[in-house]
Formats: sequence, C-alpha cells, structure tokens
Amino acid sequence: MSSATRYDRQTRLSVIGQEGQRRIGESRVAVLGCGALGTVAADILARAGVGYLRLIDRDVVEWSNLQRQSLFLEADARSGRAKAEVAAERLQAANSTIELEPVVADVTVDTISGLLDGTDLVIDATDNFAIRFLLNDYSLLHRLPWVHGGCVGTTGQLMFFTGEGKPCFRCLVPQMPPAAAIATCDTAGVLGSATHTIASLQATEALKWLSGHREAVRHRVWSIDFWANRSREVEFPAALSESCPACGRGELSFLEGAEESTAGEPKVLCGRQAVQLPPPAGTPSPLALLAQRWEELGEVQAARFFVRLTLPDSLTLTVFRDGRTVVDGTDDIAKAKTLHARYVGG
Repeated sequence: MSSATRYDRQTRLSVIGQEGQRRIGESRVAVLGCGALGTVAADILARAGVGYLRLIDRDVVEWSNLQRQSLFLEADARSGRAKAEVAAERLQAANSTIELEPVVADVTVDTISGLLDGTDLVIDATDNFAIRFLLNDYSLLHRLPWVHGGCVGTTGQLMFFTGEGKPCFRCLVPQMPPAAAIATCDTAGVLGSATHTIASLQATEALKWLSGHREAVRHRVWSIDFWANRSREVEFPAALSESCPACGRGELSFLEGAEESTAGEPKVLCGRQAVQLPPPAGTPSPLALLAQRWEELGEVQAARFFVRLTLPDSLTLTVFRDGRTVVDGTDDIAKAKTLHARYVGG
C-alpha cells in the first residue's frame, strides 16, 4: 500500500497537505516515557507518519499500567516485558514504513545527551519533575523544542516549549517542588480518558511544529479538569522570563549537575514496593553471564534489555542492560543493596 493512500485523510487537510506530510516523514522525535502519555502520543505520531521515533523508558509493564497505557496487553504485564520494547513492536506493526528505536535506560545528566542526540522534538511523558528540569536545560542549550504534558487525578496540562526560552519550563515552575507536595498517579489515581486527551493534544502540538506550521503552536499553558468541566489558559508575563534562572539568567544548573538530578543514588520507586539501584562503577556484568550464574538460584527470565531473577521468597532482581537494578518486594534500600551485592556483585 502506498504512502499516498496511507496518509490520504491527513494530506487532505489544508493545514498539512503533501508538503507538511513530507516534513513529518523526515522528522525525528524522542518520546521520553512509554506510560499513559507516551504510548498514546507515540501511537498518534507513528500513524501520522513521523519518520523516526525513539522510545525511551526505564521500566517494565505492570498490571496497573493496563488501565490507561494503550499499547500494552495482559501478556506483557504477565511477563514483565520492557515498555519501550513492547511499544516499538506494536507501533512497527501499525506502521512498518517508519523507523522505531526502543531504548531501555534511565534519563540522567550523564545519559540525556546520548538519548536525545539527533532528534528534532521531544514529547515529555515522564511524570517526573527532575527529568523535566534536566530536559528544560538541555532544550535551552541545544534549542530543542519539546511538548510538556502532565496528568494526575482528573486534571492535566500541556505547554509547548520552543527551546529558545522566554518562556521555558522554569518560568512555569522555578524550583523543584518538595516530593511530599507532588500528587502522583500512584497516590491520587488517574482517569484514563484524561491521559489519552492530554497525550492527543501533545501529539497535535508536535504535528503543528513538525509540519512547518509553527505559528499555530499554543504558547500558553493549557490546564483542564475533565471531571469538573473546567479549562483555563495561563499566559506568561514577560517579567517571569526576565527573572527565570534558566532562560533569563542562563543558569543551566540541572544539566551542569549542580542541582538534584536523577542519577547516582538508590531510590524507592513511587507506588511500588521496589528499589532502583544505579549502575555500578565500571563495566556492568554481561546479562548472559548473570543469567547463567543464576540458573540454580531461582526462576530466570532473559530478555533483550534485561535479565530477571525471581527468588523462592518472591523477591525479584531485574538487571537492565544499562547496569541499573530494580529490586522488587522491598522498599528497604539497605536490603536491596545487600541483595544486589549477593546476587549481582559489587
């Protein structure tokens, strides 16, 4: 089937046409996070013909994801497959003419450059303030546009940032909010239709930009309460940008590592009885070697991006190709470190 037939209903739109479709097909987009927002936005962009999609996520599919993360099935949760890998498979089946690159990795000050290099636009689907501050700095340094989206409970918001500042994300949120002040999907729940709508709006803003219609991009924060039937748009006063530490004063402190980042420290994963341990110093153990070493210790699952050991007491260690380890079954960091030393080493 020809691309002319595939995208016929899209190219008939006067705002896109053949030239806009050509631009979309030549675009390279990174989707940061393959969860509720990322799966929907990536699905729309893949079907719209974005030529290259890099799908970045550090996690695996869980049962609680199925309520809203539209690319995943029960079988994926049952086997605990890597989200980025599953998403790439499903999208490739939907559009075999585009290039999809799954990346199972954590976004940190050390990895962000490699993860976003060579892309034209980023979809923020992270649900993580530390990564957003880091992405904002990277965007300003490289003039890389990105579409912010967030959703919790029955409310969501989005904003397009050009990468040129005035405004940038830190004009909206100047400082990292205290962890206790941030509601999450794990603590407050989330409406699946709300995440689908916000992701659809993110994809729409991306397609405006990628097709060459940058004058149509939204330049205000759009906040929507889907349950209370309220929406509002917030414009940035110029004074906010002038006083902004990032785009106003040029202080890229998150990218320079001066502020709190996502790297280096063990962390209890929100909403899960699990601890993530950062990659050890030096070269990570080869996954095949770990799988072989674990054969007599419990149930072993080897996949493209990780190897997993399930112990008789239901504790699980998942070692990813980038060297991270997630220990499921405990929220005790000390215990997680002990288990890592015992079964992985270091």
